[in-house]
Amino acid sequence: MNLRSALAAILLGLVLVVTACQPAAPAPSSTQPAATSTVSSAPTSPALSGEIKIDGSSTVYPISEAVGEEFQKAHPNVKVVVGISGTGGGFQKFCAGEIDISDASRPIKTSEMETCQKNGIEFIELPVAYDALSVVVNPQNDWVACITVEELRKMWEPDAQGKITRWNQVNPQWPDAPLSLYGPGTDSGTFDYFTEAIMGKEDASRGDYTASEDDNVLVQGVANDQYALGYFGLAYYLENQDKLKALAIDGGKGCVLPSEQTVRDGTYQPLSRPLFIYVSRKAADRPEVEAFVRFYLTQGPALVKQVGYIPLPDTVYQLALQRFEARKVGSVFKGGPQVGVSIEDLLKAEQ
Repeated sequence: MNLRSALAAILLGLVLVVTACQPAAPAPSSTQPAATSTVSSAPTSPALSGEIKIDGSSTVYPISEAVGEEFQKAHPNVKVVVGISGTGGGFQKFCAGEIDISDASRPIKTSEMETCQKNGIEFIELPVAYDALSVVVNPQNDWVACITVEELRKMWEPDAQGKITRWNQVNPQWPDAPLSLYGPGTDSGTFDYFTEAIMGKEDASRGDYTASEDDNVLVQGVANDQYALGYFGLAYYLENQDKLKALAIDGGKGCVLPSEQTVRDGTYQPLSRPLFIYVSRKAADRPEVEAFVRFYLTQGPALVKQVGYIPLPDTVYQLALQRFEARKVGSVFKGGPQVGVSIEDLLKAEQ
C-alpha cells in the first residue's frame, strides 16, 4: 500500500468512529410521545379504611343505613355494615363485643348495662333523632280515626290475650269484626317503649299477635288486612302512606296525629321518643369509627329528615358531640324508657 492509500484508509476509519458516537435519530412514529407521569392530588382528608359493624333497632336502621351510605361516598375504603336484630338483639351483640355501634329505639336497660360491664364493654350513649311511634290501620278502616290510650291499653294489655278478639269489644260503636294485631317482637325497643307508654309497665303485653322485628313485615300485614291494627316507627308509616292510615292519639288532651310539629311541641304524647346509637368506647378510638360518629352527629340531621324521622334541636346534637369528644361513658337514663322525659334536659344536667 502506498502512502496516499494509507492516509485515505486512516481518514475513512476516523469518519466511521465519529459517526458511530453520534446519538441515533428517533424513528418516525405516528404516535405522540408518552406523557410525563404526575402524582395525583392529595385527598381532602386522611385516607380511612376498615369496617364498621352496626346492628340493632329496625327503627334506627334507615338512619344508620343512610348515614353509612353517605359516609362511604367520602371514604370508599371504609365498609359500613348495618344489620337489623332489634334493639335487644343489638345490645346482646354489642355487649358481647361483636359490633362497634348498637342502634337503639330506647335507652339501654340496667340488665344490659350489667352484661356490658361484665364483658368489659364501655359505651357512649348518643341521641340521634326523634321518632313518633305510629299506630296504623288499613285504609279501608272507616270506623276509627282517633284512638285513646285507654282503648289501646284494652287491646294490648296482657289480660286481653284470648279475650279481646273483636273490634266492638274495645268500643261498642266499632263493628263486630275480627281484631288483627301486628307489632314488634319482644327484642324490639319499640315494643319496650310502647308497653311502657301505654300499659305503664315495660314488656306488659298480650302475646297472641303477629310479631316481627322487621317493620316491613308489619306494614304488609296491616296493608293486606282490613281489620288490622299495628304500631311501629314513623318512617315506616311515611314510606307507606298509600297502604296505611295513621290514627290520631288521644292521651287525655284531644286527638293528635304524629308529625314533626307535634313531636317538637310535645303534643304527641305519650308516643314520642328519642332514638340512639351506642358506641363502643374502645371502637371510638379507631380513626374510621371516630370519623363516622362525628359525621353521624354533624351530617346526619339532614339525613334523619330524609328518611322520615325528626331531627333533634341543634343544641342536642352539639351536646351529643361534646359527649362523644369527651368519651363520656354511661347512660343519662335510669335503665330503660322514660316516657315524656326531655333528652335535652338530661344532657344539660350532666354538663
